[in-house]
Amino acid sequence: MGRKRKGRDISGWLVVDKPAGITSTAVVNKVRWALAASKAGHAGTLDPEATGVLAVALGEATKTVPYITDALKAYRFVVRLGQATNTDDAEGEIIAESDARPDDAAIKEALMPFVGDIMQVPPKFSAVKIDGQRAYKLARDGEDVEIAARPLWVEELTLVDRPDADHVELEMVCGKGGYVRSIARDLGAALGCYGHVSWLRRTWSGPFDVAQGISLDEVDRLAKDPALDAHLLPLEIGLDDLPELRATAEGAARLRNGNPGMVMAANDVEYGDECWASHEGRAVAVGVYKAGELHPSRVFVG
Repeated sequence: MGRKRKGRDISGWLVVDKPAGITSTAVVNKVRWALAASKAGHAGTLDPEATGVLAVALGEATKTVPYITDALKAYRFVVRLGQATNTDDAEGEIIAESDARPDDAAIKEALMPFVGDIMQVPPKFSAVKIDGQRAYKLARDGEDVEIAARPLWVEELTLVDRPDADHVELEMVCGKGGYVRSIARDLGAALGCYGHVSWLRRTWSGPFDVAQGISLDEVDRLAKDPALDAHLLPLEIGLDDLPELRATAEGAARLRNGNPGMVMAANDVEYGDECWASHEGRAVAVGVYKAGELHPSRVFVG
């Protein structure tokens, strides 16, 4: 028999407005401690110096993390032109410089090839695994890291502001696995002037917006206080991108036991679609719809 996790069986989402200077894992650990939760995780890592939306899943909400990870995300960031760094951000060492400074028209034109289906090489200092080891560990050890390009969907990439000749503020909406640092590096290369990220903020991720975010200082202040529970969002929000089906009482009971359960048909759902079933307003299971039943792949407890 597995060891029971310590802590409360609390489920839901807490949207944290992550500050700079802390890892995503450290934020999750802080939230888990503050809520005395038995289980926690996050839906999409932010670099330590990045700020903004970090959606922390608690309890049964952790089962919905894949659906947020796959959702579109938006970033506001500043590219420092004229300098390349070994980490592709301001934390690294400058490895190349240029006096060239393209005008706004050249930048807008250079952004166009980065929209749509693109191939992107992650930064050498990233968590990508190479032969079982993290790329950043190999890079820190001085090894020449070669990372294969991978596909990325970029919905939008626009010039927002040009505060001075050295800096460009951009906004990007992209799919799973996008590296803003790679965009800055590759944009600088395309412009012939080098570039790296000097500031980065995630403004929304799937259904979660930075306006919903609670600061880490506030998490600290409300730690172990029932008032912090009031900031939790229901786990069902993590299923926003999937169609919802209503389960019958008998169907819900069967689904909770991991068996196919009867659901009420919906006009926008077809045979084989991935959906989630609810009963009395609560999520019961995620699965595949087949001939009036949901065949569960994930079941929610409680």
